[in-house]
Amino acid sequence: MEPIQTVHLFPVLDEHLLTLLRGLRPEQWELPTVAPKWRVRDVALHLLDGNLRTLSMLRDGYFGQAPASTDYAGIVQFLNELNHGWVQAGQRLSPAVLTWLLEVSGPEYCRLLASLDPQAPAVFSVAWAGEQESRNWFHVARDYTEKWHHQQQIRQAVGEEQVLLTTELYHPFLQTCLRAWPWHYRYVAASEGTIVSLHITGDGGGHWQLRCTAGAWQLQETEATEPAARITLAGQVAWRLFTKSLPRTAAEAHVHFAGDLALAEPFFSLLTVMG
Repeated sequence: MEPIQTVHLFPVLDEHLLTLLRGLRPEQWELPTVAPKWRVRDVALHLLDGNLRTLSMLRDGYFGQAPASTDYAGIVQFLNELNHGWVQAGQRLSPAVLTWLLEVSGPEYCRLLASLDPQAPAVFSVAWAGEQESRNWFHVARDYTEKWHHQQQIRQAVGEEQVLLTTELYHPFLQTCLRAWPWHYRYVAASEGTIVSLHITGDGGGHWQLRCTAGAWQLQETEATEPAARITLAGQVAWRLFTKSLPRTAAEAHVHFAGDLALAEPFFSLLTVMG
């Protein structure tokens, strides 16, 4: 499949974010989000951390402390500890200072991503897609999903979700997340040519399919005519399923299966965050 182009969308996301944050009332900064234990201000702090940490590592070559273990579980634990420490320290920042720091760091962060050679090897691989080495375009697209879904967590908390649920902004998010679909089906056995289809409804949604070829699953962004299993997912909540904020019991109300349920069931495991 072709690379996913997202670098031009970061300034658009930032503009939407800053407009939103500037209009929040003091009490809205303290609202809970779907991110466990994080309020609106905590998610905004995490977005700021993404800007500053990326500039430090990719622009300045400064990586700070290193994880004790470099396997998947060790990296997840390390990132969780970094995130917790940052959010705790950030409690001393006012909403105005936090918004200002996002405004100052955002353009430099966007320029850095735009300067990367899309086909060059990325410093960090996209591990949730099963890659040990990734190209920069995929690393950038992964960062786009981070920026998109964390802003959407804030928007859901304050009742302003629709802004990001457009074809321009939502479809690239879904395209990127679904690059992990073949990896999450790597242990699903099927005969040659078996197809599992996916339809994500609403603006920004679309049709995808997995085809079993030579013992591996291959992703295509096209509608299947005779799949062995069909999955229909409500676009309004797809982002939550992929980012670990929609419990299985709640997800079942928004997912419809048809055909071979054994082929459709593993879709619930699709995860596009480190966790």
